[in-house]
This record gives sequence, structure tokens and C-alpha cells, in this order.
Amino acid sequence: MKSIVLTVTVLCASLWAGAQQKQPVYLDLSQPLEKRVENALSLMTTEEKVSLCYAQSKFSSKGVPRLGIPEVWTDDGPHGIREEVLWDEWGGANWTNDSCTAFPALTCLAASFNPKLSLLYGKSIGEEARYRNKTVLLGPGVNIYRTPLNGRNFEYMGEDPYLSSHMVVPYIQGVQSIGVAACVKHFALNNQEEWRGHINVDLSDRALYEIYLPAFKAAVQEAKVWSIMGAYNQFRGEHCCHNDLLLNKILKNDWKFDGVVISDWGGVHSTDQAVKNGLDLEMGTYTDGLTTNGKFPYSDYYLAKPFLKGIKEGKYDIALLDDKARRILRLIFRTTMSANRPYGRFVSPEHSEAARKIAEEGIVLLKNDKQFFPIGSGKYKKIAVIGENADRSLVVGGGSSSLKVAYEKSPLEGLIAKYGKDHITYSLGYASGPALYGREEPSKLNADSLINAAVEVAKQADVVFFIGGLNKNHFQDCEGGDRKSLSLPFGQDKLIDALLKVNKNTAVVLLSGNAVSMPWINKVPAIIQGWYLGSEAGNALAEVISGEVNPSGKLPFSFSKKLEDNAAHFYGKISYPGDSINQYYKEDILVGYRWFDTKKIAPQYPFGYGLSYTSFNLGTLSTNKSVYSKEDVIKVRFTVKNTGARYGAEVAQLYVNDPVCSVSRPVKELKAFEKVFLQPGETKVVEMDVKVSDLAFYDESRKDWNVEAGDFILQLGNSSGNISQKLKITVK
Repeated sequence: MKSIVLTVTVLCASLWAGAQQKQPVYLDLSQPLEKRVENALSLMTTEEKVSLCYAQSKFSSKGVPRLGIPEVWTDDGPHGIREEVLWDEWGGANWTNDSCTAFPALTCLAASFNPKLSLLYGKSIGEEARYRNKTVLLGPGVNIYRTPLNGRNFEYMGEDPYLSSHMVVPYIQGVQSIGVAACVKHFALNNQEEWRGHINVDLSDRALYEIYLPAFKAAVQEAKVWSIMGAYNQFRGEHCCHNDLLLNKILKNDWKFDGVVISDWGGVHSTDQAVKNGLDLEMGTYTDGLTTNGKFPYSDYYLAKPFLKGIKEGKYDIALLDDKARRILRLIFRTTMSANRPYGRFVSPEHSEAARKIAEEGIVLLKNDKQFFPIGSGKYKKIAVIGENADRSLVVGGGSSSLKVAYEKSPLEGLIAKYGKDHITYSLGYASGPALYGREEPSKLNADSLINAAVEVAKQADVVFFIGGLNKNHFQDCEGGDRKSLSLPFGQDKLIDALLKVNKNTAVVLLSGNAVSMPWINKVPAIIQGWYLGSEAGNALAEVISGEVNPSGKLPFSFSKKLEDNAAHFYGKISYPGDSINQYYKEDILVGYRWFDTKKIAPQYPFGYGLSYTSFNLGTLSTNKSVYSKEDVIKVRFTVKNTGARYGAEVAQLYVNDPVCSVSRPVKELKAFEKVFLQPGETKVVEMDVKVSDLAFYDESRKDWNVEAGDFILQLGNSSGNISQKLKITVK
């Protein structure tokens, strides 16, 4: 009897223990974020930690289902939420509810010189990403505009590190306020598409820290960005997606970045380097099948089975895995598992209004002889609109930024709505082929016939709007390939000349993300730089052309007269595009206007340039004192007055020069700007703060920033090429 009781007792104890072991494990979500992260980490197996570190589909990575930790879903930005694609393919999934709002390209946002609009942009696109249940928005991009041939310049914020820094911070803050992680890209030195997958970039530490890193640093330290994307190219012999100097030493150690480093798709080349050199999440393009199928299944990614094998064999310290898993968990708890995550909204009237406003403020008036613009209703009976870009979709193509949109108002539609169908005649004028990724296909239409037809239309018109520029075809403004020349493509220069011969009242509207050469510049009375303006393109352009909106955009990069005038091209092929293996940034810190001004090369249009339908006066520049210590803040003060007859906005720009220094410095460097909106006759006082420490250069001998004592020249103007006042201050 005793033996039976003992057996039953042991059996019951065993069943009770088994039941206890099978009880579900729950995360403690009541604690602060870092404690929740550590709690989750402590409950995970090694296999579960590794599974966080690599993709499971084209745009997602695994969570931990056993613990209720969701997957990470990324989505291409930065101008709109990309359509849903198939699990293992780039092709669209043909959903019927994923058509987004297209916001203007980031070159347009940068041209607004308005950080408040950048915040609006971030919040709006963040809401669209949140509505679509995305964890990470793959943007914004802040690679520096080094050459006008770079196919992805339209995705970035121009040539100046200060402008890029101050525009990217509110964008990130806006996105992340909606509970979606921004992913600033491409870190770093991805300044061309030619040979982007392997080209090894060599440059000085000074150029790295002064020109190419500041916007990324601001994204990390000021905006507190939650993720960052590595670049395809190499830097000093290591690919940027697993680069010890960039990711471990600078990003994670010096800048204290606590987010996730995500690889660009297919940018990983080694398990050992990926494990040790700072990468956290490997995404890729190679997979042809599901997790266990295909030529290179997800389970064979560098941070998948090979990583797990190395951990189990003792090759890799478990602390390296824990750091990666911890960062990914932190991202998930900041986004999908945040108790206070807001709801999103999609293609709302507010988003359309935001897109239109950003477009309007980014449009730049480059030339306006004899007040050609604005053109009010009734001024002309016959308006000829000529050019493919007037009626071509400019949200499709371009690579990963290509969008499927709910609507897109073309320039032609906007002008017809503004002036009336009876007053508008349209002719194509020129034609490109379809927007194909990785290859170009010319149009099958006859170029001479198109020109002849356009000329006949122009002859009969009172005024001609030529709407051309670039598009998002391969070798234009497009990922995966750089432009072949600075010239307008598809015979547009020839077409413009032909139009001018029959109608001198012809204005040029350029839609592009890059500068172009302008051999006809002295023949046309007016030029508008219109960028890629998104869903509201036509409405925004029509408002500016008609004068309902006064243009206030400023160029975020210089326009050169010829390609060889650009710094990257001045030194020949070894500087751009390199010899297919290496390239050397021989212009060093002299990028954009720093180069033009210091070398005394006249640009076609300078950085910061843009006209208005009204006029402004910048009042006397003053500071709170004339001598400063290195810990001080320079208090700058002046007035801006609208001296014209229209409401408008001026961008006051403060540059600084260090005339006597132990190293060569540019003639001027942007250190502050302010966009000021004024009624006719109105005057406003503008105050700017500039830290003396911001006058520093990167001292390679000290491996630190250095402000040398001496005189500095403050320069106030409305472009880098138009300085109206100078004031000397002294630093002790």
C-alpha cells in the first residue's frame, strides 16, 4: 500500500512540475523601457536572439512569437509609403488599399529652408506609415550633394552640412512622435550610385567630420533617431554596413547611439565583420525563396546560421549578440509595443495640404526678367504648355522611392484648373522612355516630329510654359546609376531653342532633383526650379505661377555653369567616379559653395539663391558684444523689411569666415538661417544664436574640434553669393 501511495505522490509531483514548466512566460510591461528590454532579453533563448538579427522577408524581420514580441516591418520612404510587395519579391502585391500620398522630394523640403515644414513633413509621413502598421520608415537621407550627377541627390537635403542637419532633426522628430522609427541613411559617404556596391572612398578626417558626418550626428544626438542605415560603399577598406570606425567608434561610442544599425539591402559581405563591426540587423536582396529555400535563404544570411554557429562554438562573445538583440528590442518597445503609440491616418486632406504647402515653399524662382511672373488669370488668352514633364508621372520610378499614389495632380492639370481649359494648348515636345529600374529604354516616338508639333503650338500662343527637366528613368534621377552629363536629356535644349525662335515669351520650368546646364539661360525671360513636388505638384506650381503664392524657396545646392566647375569633377576621374576600385575626395572640405567662393569660380546660381515677387531689405547687423570667449554664445540681431507690394518670405542667411587660421578654411560657411514671413511694408527683428564652439574646424593634429583665437567675420545675406553686410568679432 505504501508503495502505491509513494508512486502516486511522485507521479502527481512530476505532473505538477511539468504543468509549472509549461505555464506561458509573460513579459513584464509595467516597467520603464530599459527594464522591459532587459526583462525580455533575460527570457529569450540564444536562438531567439539570433533570429532578431536578420530578415525573414523582403521588408520584415522576426520577432519572438513565444513572448508576444512582434515582427519589425520596414517601408521605403522618404517621400511616401511604398506599396506592399510580395514576401520574397520586389513586385507589388496588388493590394487595393495601399495607394499613398506622395510628398515632395527632400531636395524640395531642403529648398524651403523651413524647419517647421520639416516637422510637418515628418508627422504627416509618420502618420501614413503608422496607418500601414510599419515599424521603421527607411528615411530620411542626408548624404551630401557632392556631384550633380549622383542619381539619388533628389532624396537628400543638399550640399551644406548645417542646412541638412537643421532640416533633418525636425523630420525625424515628426516621424517618431507617431511611434514609427525613422532610419536616417546612408551612413556614410554614399555620394554616388556608380559602383556604389564596392567603391572604396578615401578622404581626410577633416572632410569626414566637417562635411559628411554633421547631419548624421545631429540625427543621433539632437533628434535621437531610433535606427540608421549603413551604406553600400566602402570607407577605408571596410564596407560601411560593417565598418568598425563608422559604426563602433564614431556612432556607438563617440555619439552614444542606442538604436539599431540596419544594413542596406544586400550590403553585408562577411559574418565576422557583421558580428564585430557594429551591424545589428541584416536585410537583403538575395533570397529567391522562403526561409529554407532559394539560392541564398534567409537562414543562411551572415547574421543567421553562421552567427548562431559561431556563438555556440565560442567564436563570438555572447555579449555581441546581446547588444544587437537589446537594440532591436529597444526599437520594438519604442514603436509597436509602446503603450502610448498614436494612431495613424492615410491620404487625408491634411496630408494633401501638407504636401501642397511644402511644395509651394520649396519652389525656387531663378530668373524673372521684367516681372514675367506672376501671370494672373486673363493676362493671356492663349497659353502653350509644352514638355513631357507637364503630364508625366514623376512619383513612379527612381528606385526604392517609387510610389503608388492615391492621386497625382500634374502641372498640366493644375494650369488647366487655374487658367481654364479653353486657354491652354498642350504639346509633348519631347519624349523619354518608360521608368525602368537598372536599364534605359528610349521612346519610340519621333523626336523631330515632336519638336515640329510643339513649334506650331508655340507660334499660336501668347505665352509658352516649357515644363521639362529630368525624370526618374535610369541614368536620370534614379537609384542604381548616375547621370551621364549635366545637360538636359531627351533633346530638350534643342527644343527650347526651337521654341524661342518662334516665341520669345517662353519661360522654363524645371522639374528635377539635380542641377542642369542652361545654354539658353540668356534667351529665356524666366526660370523656375520646381523639383519633384509629389501628389500636389500641379496645384503648387499653378499657385506660384499665377501669383496666388509668392515663391520663397532657396537653392539647397549650387548650380554650376559647366560640369568641370564642380569640385568633385575638377580633379578628374580619380575624384569622381574613381577607378572602379578607389576614389579620392581631392576637393576635401571645399564642397559646393565652399569650393565656388574659395576658388573664385562663378556658379550659374549660388547656394541659398531664390527670387521673390516682392523685395526685402536686411537691416543693420549687430551682436551683443565684440569679444567672446570660447564658451560664449554670439547673439546676432538685425531686421528684415518687406519693401515690396506683396506678402512674402525671405531667408536671411548668416555665414562666417575665419580669415587667419593655422589651416585653410572656406571663404564662408553657413552657421544660421531664418525664414521670415512679412506683409508689405512690415519689418521684423530677427535674432540668431551662434555658439562660438560652432566656429570650430576639425583639427586633425588633435583629433578634436578647435576654435583658434582671433578675428571672425560674420556675413549676412540672402544667398551665399549675395552678402549685404559684414561684421568682425573677436574670440579670445
